[in-house]
Amino acid sequence: MARAKDAYVPELIHPSSVDEAAAELARLGEDGEAIAGATWIMLGPLYKRPTKMNFVAVGDLSELKGVSIDGASATIGASVTHTQLAEAIDSAGPLAVLAEAAVGTPRGIGNVATLAGNVCVGPYPAADLVPALLVLDGQIELRTRDAASSRPLAEGPPAAGSLITGVRVSAPSTQSRSAYERSTVRASGEEAGASVALCVELDGNKVAEARVAFGALEERSRRCAEAEAALTDAALGEDAAVAAAEAAAAVLDIVGGPDAPASYKSRVLPGLMKRALARIGG
Repeated sequence: MARAKDAYVPELIHPSSVDEAAAELARLGEDGEAIAGATWIMLGPLYKRPTKMNFVAVGDLSELKGVSIDGASATIGASVTHTQLAEAIDSAGPLAVLAEAAVGTPRGIGNVATLAGNVCVGPYPAADLVPALLVLDGQIELRTRDAASSRPLAEGPPAAGSLITGVRVSAPSTQSRSAYERSTVRASGEEAGASVALCVELDGNKVAEARVAFGALEERSRRCAEAEAALTDAALGEDAAVAAAEAAAAVLDIVGGPDAPASYKSRVLPGLMKRALARIGG
């Protein structure tokens, strides 16, 4: 069948370097985006996210595949998959929250879904890695046609036309303890119905410093200062977990769905906090 004279022909571009990928994304602007695992192309329409028509395929670029760990800090390449991340991170170290969040993703998806894909998924609040990255003070590393830069993950996804090359994370110290817990919605592809990420510094059995982030509750994952305050100076245990969960529920604008209503998400928060704190204390 002949194509209409003015029909639009989508582009799938395979750059040979990060510089070339950044240049192509700058050229495409709002009309293009980078892809690696491409899982979001399937999910996007379900969340009313407009599908781009032009793609820059970066999954084969070796510069985006590394994981470099230095004590309580790490730099993770944009195209590192959830499965690769879980294998690279020490599940008993200060960055354990990342490994646990990566394992939370169903394995069939985790084998192809990437770090940058989780960061850029727009209105999808159930991305497992984002709460974990937030409590590790995640900094997105970017490349444009003209320069390299970074920005806090907490500020949201970068503007169109720039390429995510990786994310830098850091716990407060090598003695930090971290954990991730999620409530899984079986009817929705085993996505997170609610999730919590913790990173704490302990002084004996008390919490000296706390970072807490929640996912799958609001339109976007975020840290919660009220939950952090409730944990700080508290003794590890169920009372602290319940206090932090109640503090969070009082300020979060929890959004429900057909498989996980807001009332359900509120009810599971104390249990998630209890499990996360129990693992940190163990």
